[in-house]
Amino acid sequence: MGAVVDTHLRLYVLILFSSSVLLPVFSSFSCKLRKHFNLNSMHKTGDVVLGGLFEVHYSFIFPELSFTSEPSQPRCESFDILGFRHAQTMAFAIYEINRNPDLLPNVTLGYRVYDSCATLGISLRASLSLASGQEEQFQLYETCVGAPPVLGIVGDSYSTFTIAMSSVIGLYKLPIVSYFATCPCLTNRQRFPSFFRTIPSDTFQVRAMIQILKHFGWTWVGLLVSNDDYGLHAARTLQSDLSLSGGGCLAFSEVLPWASDPPGYSRIVNLIKKSTARVVIVFAHEIHMIQLMEEVGRQNVTGRQWMASEAWTAVEVLRTPEFMPFLGGTLGIAVRRGEIPGLRDFLLQISPNLQHNNSYGNNLVNQFWEHTFQCRFAPPPVGWVETGGTLCTGKEDLKNVETELLNVSDLRPEYNIYKAVYALAHALDDMLRCVPGFGPFSGHRCASFDRLEPWQLVHYLQKVSFTTSFGDQVSFDENGDALPIYDIMNWLRLPDGKAKVQNVGFVRKSGLKDEELTLYEDKIFWNFESKQPPRSVCSESCPPGTRMARKKGEPVCCFDCIPCSDGKISNGTDSMECITCPDDFWSSPQHDHCVAKKTEFLSYSEPLGICLTTTSLIGTFICSVVLGIFTHYRSTPMVRANNSELSFLILVSLKLCFLCSLLFIGQPRLWTCQLRHVAFGISFVLCVSCILVKTMVVLAVFKASKPGGGASLKWFGAVQQRGTVLVLTSVQAAICTAWIVSASPAPYKNTQYYNDKIVYECVVGSTVGFSVLLGYIGLLAVLSFLLAFLARNLPDNFNEAKLITFSMLIFCAVWVAFVPAYVNSPGKYADAVEVFAILASGFGLLMALFGPKCYIILLRPERNTKKAIMARGNTIH
Repeated sequence: MGAVVDTHLRLYVLILFSSSVLLPVFSSFSCKLRKHFNLNSMHKTGDVVLGGLFEVHYSFIFPELSFTSEPSQPRCESFDILGFRHAQTMAFAIYEINRNPDLLPNVTLGYRVYDSCATLGISLRASLSLASGQEEQFQLYETCVGAPPVLGIVGDSYSTFTIAMSSVIGLYKLPIVSYFATCPCLTNRQRFPSFFRTIPSDTFQVRAMIQILKHFGWTWVGLLVSNDDYGLHAARTLQSDLSLSGGGCLAFSEVLPWASDPPGYSRIVNLIKKSTARVVIVFAHEIHMIQLMEEVGRQNVTGRQWMASEAWTAVEVLRTPEFMPFLGGTLGIAVRRGEIPGLRDFLLQISPNLQHNNSYGNNLVNQFWEHTFQCRFAPPPVGWVETGGTLCTGKEDLKNVETELLNVSDLRPEYNIYKAVYALAHALDDMLRCVPGFGPFSGHRCASFDRLEPWQLVHYLQKVSFTTSFGDQVSFDENGDALPIYDIMNWLRLPDGKAKVQNVGFVRKSGLKDEELTLYEDKIFWNFESKQPPRSVCSESCPPGTRMARKKGEPVCCFDCIPCSDGKISNGTDSMECITCPDDFWSSPQHDHCVAKKTEFLSYSEPLGICLTTTSLIGTFICSVVLGIFTHYRSTPMVRANNSELSFLILVSLKLCFLCSLLFIGQPRLWTCQLRHVAFGISFVLCVSCILVKTMVVLAVFKASKPGGGASLKWFGAVQQRGTVLVLTSVQAAICTAWIVSASPAPYKNTQYYNDKIVYECVVGSTVGFSVLLGYIGLLAVLSFLLAFLARNLPDNFNEAKLITFSMLIFCAVWVAFVPAYVNSPGKYADAVEVFAILASGFGLLMALFGPKCYIILLRPERNTKKAIMARGNTIH
């Protein structure tokens, strides 16, 4: 930033110095220039004159200052053929316009072109001369009638020069149309109200660079810029746009020194060599690139992809065998190429003889002639040092000499100059075609040809719109910038070691759309062994299933890839966060997508479910077999003893218990959840209540056998037994009904047991209801156990009380163990525990109560007699 301030300070000092030279000395009603500038120039008279500033020389020698004698004139050195061709392009455009009957009819355009010598001081002197004229003396009139010396200026090429010139000339609203000044700072209508340009701003050039970086996935790049407005503004814009677009990061950013600075260049190249960035962007001029590449060659830094700004993309001096091992394959932004028909024929007509008919001045053409044919005119031009050799005759033929002047196959800056001249001409034509009374100025006035004002031309220039013969639309936005378009160039390495610059695409912006990049990748030459674009990233992209984690203290492009945790995914590359899967989904093993969670319940198809189902069916089958046996032997004493009806009810209830266990297997549904506990509770209560009544009958019969105990049997008749069983079972039915009505059991997808599974289970709805149901069964079982325990020593040979005691002991033991096992078993295992308890208690009751009876009925029929059963104290074998 300090360098920019210092540059501006020097500019204003020079401006003040130049202005002081032009101070007039008033004498009566006339003025006289204090100092006349001897500038390299080219002139042509016309009704309206346009000015031009071009770099025809690129070296300048300041005279030694002396206070004792008049200082000598400054001298320009190193003739630039391309700069001269730029000036001639303006001359050709005006020549073509003057011959066009549809554009500016009856008006002849002239020009006054000066050489800026690539020097700020000379550029300022020339621009002030264009604005004020170079006449030695002129009269002052009160009316100030007459056109200004020039109505508009084409130039300059350097952004810094253009800033200085526009800062002064812009105060008077003299339109300036630059063909090569790209600094974004010039896009400021308040500071530069009359500035226009036919080359895109560096803002667009930077965006074009970013488009290329995004296209190839280059997110880690180095940046080198020149120490001037051009480079420093480009650096700020690139850093800002990269940050906003998220397109990448700068591995390093360095400013190239203007002066010869070997240690400085050595440090910068060493930084490039050590950096992991494989792409280096350079916004600088050819002088910087020459010094930079000399150092790159000394350190032999290969394997870098260079990206060139338009300032050096097409520079031929860099395309040498010495630099090609390093610069081959360079991708660059270039000014839009155009075609100018007739320009070469016009250039072939250049001759120093034409200076006598006012087509040219007596400087630039002669200097070109001397440079091209290595001769000199006598006497030599003032201020010109390139003398020596033979005398020029003026009859030399340009067709017989090789000169870059005539190479019009790749016109880029020239095409912008051509458009700039035509823009001024079209604006002037629109201004002169104004219909009186319908003009844009106050009172609907039009501009007067006798009193043309530069600010009037600015108004029309802002609205100008035309199409070139090459097919490009030319117009300016509110900031004076033309519709941006750039060519993308590539340095193709040739067998002879040199390079050919080839067009491999373009980038443009039209209307409100974003930049559109078109690349012909099959034409691009890559200076790498793989012949493929390089990889230039600080960190490789994070694949799906991971997220980016910034490295502390490093740019955002440097990161680690952290795998997503279970239950979270990232389905794209370089994801910043992992997304949590929905409740019914879980992350895949790769964590790149969500998959439906596995559902878990006690299924009929799994081994555990098959075993329990089989056992339940076996239990049901055994009950049916026992029921069949008892039915067949229903008239025998063993079946008839102690109320055979209760035995049949017990067998039926046990059969229901075995069958109700099937309701706990399979995917839970509302009806199964409600029915399983109802069926389980009522079935077991029916079974246990029958056993309780049986036990009570056994005790009553025993009491009735004693003297005076016959009255107790009247309370245990068949009707009373059935009524007791019904009442006890009805109580359980009422409990179940109240439970279902108040808080019904329901299916539930439980995700608490496992993260990656959904456990289908039946929630009991009301823990109190479930507890009361189990408690009631437990109460009846304990009561049956106590009564049976009291009757275990009755003197009958076949004492059923012993069997009931043993069966109730098994039943209670099973359900006491069930409760903690059920509470601590997750998901389907809780159902399995409950089914196991049902089956275990069912088999325990079945085997304990009916096993010995079936044994006697089937295998020991001799014991199936009333005498054997009623025998006291004797055991029948």
